[in-house]
Amino acid sequence: MAADLKDLKTQFLEYLEIEKGRSIKTVENYDRYLSRFLAYSKITSPANLTESAVREFRLHLNRQAGTAGTMKHKTQNYYMISLRAFLKFLRKRDIESLNPERIELAKVGARDLDLITSAELERLMAGPKGSGLSELRDRAILELFFSTGLRVSELCSLNRDLDLTRDEFSIRGKGEKIRVVFLSPAAKRVIKEYLDKRGDVDEALFIQMGKGSKNAKELRLTPRSVERLVKKYAIKAGITRKVTPHVIRHSFATDLLQNGADLRSVQALLGHANIATTQVYTHVTDKHLHEVHKKFHGTGRK
Repeated sequence: MAADLKDLKTQFLEYLEIEKGRSIKTVENYDRYLSRFLAYSKITSPANLTESAVREFRLHLNRQAGTAGTMKHKTQNYYMISLRAFLKFLRKRDIESLNPERIELAKVGARDLDLITSAELERLMAGPKGSGLSELRDRAILELFFSTGLRVSELCSLNRDLDLTRDEFSIRGKGEKIRVVFLSPAAKRVIKEYLDKRGDVDEALFIQMGKGSKNAKELRLTPRSVERLVKKYAIKAGITRKVTPHVIRHSFATDLLQNGADLRSVQALLGHANIATTQVYTHVTDKHLHEVHKKFHGTGRK
């Protein structure tokens, strides 16, 4: 007798974690999306998973209230991507079910980038004042973000044994892919100042400080803590729009492109698996095209 969909879902999640090397967070997301589909459809057999069942679920998702009145297509697509991956897993194991190619993703509009100006970035970076340990830590975090373009989870995973005699280090990013990132002189200098002032023996590069850290089992800063830290300095810098660690990552990428870096190099530095993900930045760097048009177009006409 064939296993039911709940058992197969468990096998699929284990496959994602062990064989595909997906992060725990990714596995948890897939679990949430698939569990919601199974709970709504009440389907237990792979053979009963039909296009009609998927369509009904999509209608259900589309009618869920969101900030815009309905669930965003981008969010709906997360459910479809997880379901499609699950169906591919079933097909790989010769289990009869819906063809994964029958699931199409909803069209979404071009992604808007959350960007800050160069002046705003400078004010943000200059936010942490003083020579106290927490100020040095915060300055090191901001400098490291802009120097490397790291994701917040990647930054939080770093240990204090970072080799500051070198200008580069390797980081394990999404999908367990390893890439090289580079340290600016400013980032190296402030990280050294921060580490020299540390009096603890915790292995994490960036740690909690203050009252909450005294009873904490884990001193390593969490991504949420770093997000709050960046928000604090953005408010201090008088930036009215939302600023997150990812916004600094955007600034890292656009700074490179605007100064002449090619898209493939930026893709490698960001750790994007697909060049299409990096291409979201190109419209930002196309602003100079107006000047090109103005300078060179129609020069032969009187």
